[in-house]
Amino acid sequence: GVGVIFYLMMALRSELRCRAWFESQGLKEPNLAQFLDLVALGTVADVVPLDRNNRVLVAAGLKRIRAGRARVGIVALLEMASRDPLSTVASDLGFAVAPRLNAAGRLDDMSIGIECLMCDEKSTAASYALQLDRLNKDRRIIENEMQQDALVALKGLQFEDTEPLPVALTLYQPDWHQGVIGILASRVKDRIHRPVIAFANGSDNQIKGSARSIAGIHIRDMLDAVATRHPGLISKFGGHAMAAGLSLAQADYADFSSAFVEEVGRHVEAGDMEAVIYTDGELEDRDYDLQVANELRFGGPWGQHFPEPLFDGRFTLVQQRLVGEKHLKLTVTPVNSTRLIDAIAFNVDLDRWPDESVEIVNLAYRLDINEFRGNTNLQLVVEYLSADGH
Repeated sequence: GVGVIFYLMMALRSELRCRAWFESQGLKEPNLAQFLDLVALGTVADVVPLDRNNRVLVAAGLKRIRAGRARVGIVALLEMASRDPLSTVASDLGFAVAPRLNAAGRLDDMSIGIECLMCDEKSTAASYALQLDRLNKDRRIIENEMQQDALVALKGLQFEDTEPLPVALTLYQPDWHQGVIGILASRVKDRIHRPVIAFANGSDNQIKGSARSIAGIHIRDMLDAVATRHPGLISKFGGHAMAAGLSLAQADYADFSSAFVEEVGRHVEAGDMEAVIYTDGELEDRDYDLQVANELRFGGPWGQHFPEPLFDGRFTLVQQRLVGEKHLKLTVTPVNSTRLIDAIAFNVDLDRWPDESVEIVNLAYRLDINEFRGNTNLQLVVEYLSADGH
């Protein structure tokens, strides 16, 4: 990945320096620090595990961005997402910049994103950022439509109360967009906590699938086992533990679906199908503080395999309302406290929320800071929400 390339460039520069190559060619040694903002972006966007080496790279890249030394394309994308480049954290790269860059490759031409990152003029970068933002909005519309199709399909697969969901799920519709099936599979996987593969039409009577898995089920190994037991059923596949891609003949979809569910069933254990959230416990009332939130925000960089601290607790639900299309804005009070705190839960189940009958909720959340129209407030970013007793 980008980190490997960066270290390779450093090693090459070191070797050329030892050979006095730059001096012999009359060239100035390249300052590789100029690429650290790109290294940070690529590392976070590719969801690379943040081990010590990668945290060092991401931290250095973020420091460069906050110091106002990022390339104009990254600044333009941050500003397009209403993020302050001078206070950028890893999640801004992952949730604001990366989706806009990826939208180009999913729906149009990846070169738009490349040009945005390579250009030197602010006005040009702003123009590219606007194009990428529009593509990302289009991507979200397509994704929402596909997700509704998937939910309809799920409702069509309703089982009796005594009959559990299957251990894995495959979904396919001819009109789905290839560029969005990975996101769709991820969304459905999060909803049902099962391995999911979403398919869309390819070429030459082939369909392409994007798979997402859960802890305990190595999705690439599952595909390898299916290919071994059923030679010729899968045209090609590749991936890793949590995500994979594959192609197969459209006519073989039903056979593959059965074989895949059967294979996952051979390896799944009882606890694998239950979603488990690990938290850092409950906060004391005094910890609901902007200073604590600020220390956590900049205490990272947080990311894959090095997650931001997650807390849990019971709260009295004071207010609830939808914002946007499917986000739930809450005002809550910790049980046994009178402190009012804002909270936001993204992409809630609209069949469940808002619910005016709920008085107490259980939350798993991150402590965050919300900056809006010049005001700075403490905010809980909710990762899990349930009515007390449910």
